Amino acid sequence: MKNYETVFILTPVLSEEQMKDAANGFVKVLEKAKAKVINTEFWGLKKMAYRLQGKSTGFYNLIEFEAEPSVVDVLETQFRRDERVLRFLTVTLDKHAVKYNEKRRKGEFKKVKVKEEVTA
Repeated sequence: MKNYETVFILTPVLSEEQMKDAANGFVKVLEKAKAKVINTEFWGLKKMAYRLQGKSTGFYNLIEFEAEPSVVDVLETQFRRDERVLRFLTVTLDKHAVKYNEKRRKGEFKKVKVKEEVTA
């Protein structure tokens, strides 16, 4: 089993609830294919660098999962069939990327700035 991360952009014409239903549908596709879903994130409505299908914004979503390589084909087929998906990208994670994602989920990269008191 390999670790994967997929980011996909859904059309902005969906409501917040419809967007989450669509994203959860892809999680169910993975679970049905016996993949282990590690993390899902809804990044919300973001402005894109360039227009896709006439749209300048989209709902960004991330799914991290562990699965056999054949499961990726099943997931990407579902992305291609769904007209709500504007774009998607699935990458294989190496051991360093897996460790980085674990630290990111724990919030280790969010540094809190402490104001120093100036005494005069």
